[in-house]
Amino acid sequence: MPPDPAVSETRTAVRRTLASPDAAPFKGSPLVVACSGGADSLALAAATAHVARQAGVEAQAIVVDHGLQVGSDAIAARSVEQLAAIGMSAQVVEVDVDGMGGLEAAARKARYVALRAERPSGSLVLLGHTLDDQAETVLLGLGRGSGARSIAGMRSLDPPWARPFLGVRRTTTEAACRAQGLEPWHDPHNTDARFARVRLRTEVLPLLEEVLQGGVAEALARTARQLREDCDALEEVAETELSRVRADHGLDCAELRPLPAAVRRRVLRDWLAEEGVPEMTDAHLRAADGLVADWRGQGGPALPGDFVLRRAHGRLRVETAGRKPPNG
Repeated sequence: MPPDPAVSETRTAVRRTLASPDAAPFKGSPLVVACSGGADSLALAAATAHVARQAGVEAQAIVVDHGLQVGSDAIAARSVEQLAAIGMSAQVVEVDVDGMGGLEAAARKARYVALRAERPSGSLVLLGHTLDDQAETVLLGLGRGSGARSIAGMRSLDPPWARPFLGVRRTTTEAACRAQGLEPWHDPHNTDARFARVRLRTEVLPLLEEVLQGGVAEALARTARQLREDCDALEEVAETELSRVRADHGLDCAELRPLPAAVRRRVLRDWLAEEGVPEMTDAHLRAADGLVADWRGQGGPALPGDFVLRRAHGRLRVETAGRKPPNG
């Protein structure tokens, strides 16, 4: 008998991701599934195990135990049991979550650090983010004014990370688990209204679906995909322009100024990142851009990491705070 439609959809999603041109460098390399024991990651593990067997590729899972709830070790052990039942070996990795920047962000950071450290060299790590997660990410980016990169959402392939389910609904992963006799763990944090993403999921998106008569999650994911394509094109242009406007360990303002603002600020962002400036906000980039597009002899803005941007003799340079060459 053919597999359940939900199972077929999850397997197709994994095959499509692994067959994409961007995944070609990883062909034949081990696959790692990040598994929390929830429906999304269990369905992903089952689909990956099936596809890997057909392709003759090694596949395994990593279960990250964040230790945030009583009995988290038992939850992790149960995940390992279910993974073994579908023919996938797994290891449990315990992490410490410090809570800095908020519980969600700290747990995510600890999880990614652990996955990167524990994955076999050259492997892809498959993550269970769904179309619903993508829609929530886009809404969060819109609400926070985080810019095009955030609204463009998550990439389906961003080595070493792969997200095969960005076109798959959460209801499909749940159905796939039922069809395969898998029993997902239901994380109580996913219904805790203290978290912004939970309220988006349980209050905002349902309201939007009602007001706009359905299709909102798909539309948001589609918007992310379209904007990602636009961002990628602009990034390629910015990379070319950055090479062109470099001058004397800085940037040539006369060459930089005629560029469209969207390209110019991307050039500045990439260059500042190369110079070691961390975590720039939109306000930082616009202040930096003011030295090029709205130059009136003003001093340079302070930047994160105890840096300052200076304009001198028609050149932009990044310096440590305290040094003050003449403007010009």
